[in-house]
Amino acid sequence: MSNSLFVKICGLKTERDVDTAVEAGADAIGFVFSASPRRIDAATAARLCRRVPESVLTVGVFRDEPLHEVRSVATDAGIRAVQLHGPEDRAYYDDLASGGWTLIRAAGFGDQVPRFGDMGEDMLLLDAPVPGSGVTWDWSTRPPAGSGEKWLLAGGLSPDNVRDAIEAAQPWGVDVSSGVEQSRGVKDPALITAFVKAARARS
Repeated sequence: MSNSLFVKICGLKTERDVDTAVEAGADAIGFVFSASPRRIDAATAARLCRRVPESVLTVGVFRDEPLHEVRSVATDAGIRAVQLHGPEDRAYYDDLASGGWTLIRAAGFGDQVPRFGDMGEDMLLLDAPVPGSGVTWDWSTRPPAGSGEKWLLAGGLSPDNVRDAIEAAQPWGVDVSSGVEQSRGVKDPALITAFVKAARARS
């Protein structure tokens, strides 16, 4: 893999988290707005977003929230991308697209493999069969991305296994949250740095 691999660090809550991810070279950082030990509010996210350079994509993570709430929080937080975990339909995605946000569709990898672009999303994030569980899955069962297909591998990734996962699945990018934590919901700066370095390492 080349050094163009897209790396997203998710579930950031503090200035230290954000600064570490940016300095490590992450392409995107995620803020969680749904029920989670990583949840923050829009005001906190707005403050953290002001620390992020334009070159790094700021992402808000939502799960099963009403459309009007997602729009409101995303606007107040000043994030540039919206990541959706849920049964939202194409109309829901189209409405958000009209607001100018980059759209990331997150889906669990099950018997039926979600297809990139079905909801008009800009990126597809493939998680473990139980999304957000931090459990690994058989990455090699995902066919390599087609030309122009932006999909991110997630689910149980860590600095120790991310290279193996990349070699097995050949994703466009990777996403991590629990794999760079010292305890549930608390990020470890050393693990963030190690993850980005490992993901970008040449095999």
